[in-house]
Amino acid sequence: MRVALIAVVGAESTGKTTLCRELAAELPAVWVPEALREFGERRGRTPRADEQAALMAEQIAREREALAQAAESGLRWVIVDSTPLATALYSEQLFGDASLMPAAIAHHQGYAHTLLAGLEVPWQADGIQRDGPAARADFHARLAAVLAREAIAHLPLPGDPDARRALALARLRAAQAALH
Repeated sequence: MRVALIAVVGAESTGKTTLCRELAAELPAVWVPEALREFGERRGRTPRADEQAALMAEQIAREREALAQAAESGLRWVIVDSTPLATALYSEQLFGDASLMPAAIAHHQGYAHTLLAGLEVPWQADGIQRDGPAARADFHARLAAVLAREAIAHLPLPGDPDARRALALARLRAAQAALH
């Protein structure tokens, strides 16, 4: 059985982590937490420009470990709570550094599905990396533009958390059924 990577992407404070936890519990799947968020929690600050590449590498290493764990457990899915593409976009947005983008885009081609969290969830600060509704909207627009420009197929997840979860589960279960 082949394990599929599912990318959940979106701007800050859009409910990605909650959605990932719920999807992992319901499918079931292995959930890969966001390295960037954990970095901020551990260090009490946002990463510097020179730390972005290492964060991307850490996220990729976590994905590889989760793939092995899922395969050992007989699970079909790995849910990735944000991806190297988000790190590359933040690096570009905050530091004017686009050097990580080609590798992030190439890596993103390995995801079986990309789910894009919309902005309908009210903005709420939940950690040190939270910049506010305007920054969130700007990042969302940048992310959507990259997905469109690179022709990365994705499922927009608008609406409240329950609607998002239902839409994501329906898409993933349909994909799984098509494989059988």
